Amino acid sequence: MMEQRNGWKRRLASLAASLMLAGTALVPAVKAEKAGVKQERPAVSASAAKGNKPAAAPVSWADMQRRYRGVFVLRASAAGGRRVALTFDDVPDPRYTPLVLNALKRKRVRATFFVVGSRAAKHPGLMRRIVDEGHAVGNHTYSHPELPKLSLGQVKREIERTGATIRATAGFEPAMIRPPYGDIRSAQLEWARARGYTVVNWDVDSQDWRQIPSGVVLRNAVKGLRPGSIILMHAGGGSGQNLFGTVNALPHLIDQLRAKGYELVTVPELLHIPERRPNRA
Repeated sequence: MMEQRNGWKRRLASLAASLMLAGTALVPAVKAEKAGVKQERPAVSASAAKGNKPAAAPVSWADMQRRYRGVFVLRASAAGGRRVALTFDDVPDPRYTPLVLNALKRKRVRATFFVVGSRAAKHPGLMRRIVDEGHAVGNHTYSHPELPKLSLGQVKREIERTGATIRATAGFEPAMIRPPYGDIRSAQLEWARARGYTVVNWDVDSQDWRQIPSGVVLRNAVKGLRPGSIILMHAGGGSGQNLFGTVNALPHLIDQLRAKGYELVTVPELLHIPERRPNRA
């Protein structure tokens, strides 16, 4: 009887294992990064993007910063003192950008806003307010695509169209680019360098795009913070996206940073770079 019971146990265990394997095979892989999600991930190499095999090893952001010193930037040197920069992507947005601007104005802080060209075209009044209140402005492309998936010609059009749109309301073309999702290829960086741009990513991600509570936004924004840090936040979102965690966390974040002895500055001030791109033929 014991042998018979053990035999049944072995057969049941084998059947369970088979079902588990079958279930695993039926579950599709889930893409880790959905639209609007920002993660620090390796940049795609040029050979990998073209489908050549074997593909070159992906280049990390830190390696890209070393390779393209002064062109691809994650943070400033700590030698510049206890200064950090708040940055806000995906603006202007009539729902959240005014609330973020209100909080910055009350706290007397100037930040850096990375502008989506299609949104700037729809909300020129908000663009003028950002500039009039002393904030710095950067280029976040026209339609927020993944740049590594585009040809160089398409990338040029995304950047140049946004620059022209910003110029129409702000009176100048920004010298800073932030690629959507932080992704950019080497050939695109070479073009940016030749055209007088600085590509500015970040080293601290508040992860506010996850629609998380203000306390979690605050905790993420100070985690890993150090002198010279560039903090990623958002003052605009997709349809239905809730960014009140950002709005509610912002005044407390400013207070905490100041209590820790940090000075809040714009990215051009932090990196000692011009906000405006030089006129080029």
